[in-house]
Amino acid sequence: MMGPAHSLSGAAAWLGVGAAAAAAGHSMPWPVLVAGALICAGAALAPDLDHKAATISRAFGPVSKGLCEVIDKLSYSVYKATKKQGDPRRSGGHRTLTHTWVWAVLIGAGASALALVGGRWAVLGILFVHMVLAVEGLLWRAARVSSDVLVWLLGAASAWILADVLHQPGNGSDWLFSAPGQEYLWLGLPIVLGALVHDIGDALTVSGCPILWPIPIGRKRWYALGPPKGMRFRAGSWVELKVLMPVFMLLGGMGGLAALGVI
Repeated sequence: MMGPAHSLSGAAAWLGVGAAAAAAGHSMPWPVLVAGALICAGAALAPDLDHKAATISRAFGPVSKGLCEVIDKLSYSVYKATKKQGDPRRSGGHRTLTHTWVWAVLIGAGASALALVGGRWAVLGILFVHMVLAVEGLLWRAARVSSDVLVWLLGAASAWILADVLHQPGNGSDWLFSAPGQEYLWLGLPIVLGALVHDIGDALTVSGCPILWPIPIGRKRWYALGPPKGMRFRAGSWVELKVLMPVFMLLGGMGGLAALGVI
């Protein structure tokens, strides 16, 4: 999938979680619903850190471009070190390590740990990165014609406002994890979900996605999961743009209304 579809699916997924949480008696305060949807939309771009031409590679200028090169090489090294006889030869690391459940869990757990240890500034950093990515993904047309600096300023302002709102009593800094010292532990959840939604989206495309690594399937450790080949589509095709993106918008809207108790 392309960046906009990934971000829309991430936002829709978190709004769906909000609806499910409300039905289970753990309703999200509206700041958690909004912040989580934006974080999940941004996190849904993050697995493409292994692709130098992806949306995320442009998001933070030379920093993100350099990081993409490092992650690509790291992913390729892990692929070579762990592949089985049935796995094909590759020339790069795209759609390998960062497109697995292991990576999703690690980055989500890392973000939660960082928020707990680093306090407000860590929370601001996590929010800033994901707000910028959310702008790049959800407002892709505007982001492409505007200055990177303006996008960063929008991300920074959004992060600052959301951090202040969430910190107010009852607004969700301790949502779901309410024990003393567990504030913002939930921040890792939309990050894990965003990464997994990205992987599922890529699994629907022609190449599939090795979500289950390192669990071996037959003679492959990097087995590319996906539906039957006749049901797959190419990234950027009309199926993605004309069918899936409107569906994500509709499901996200319904999930958000259900999470807020409107329907």
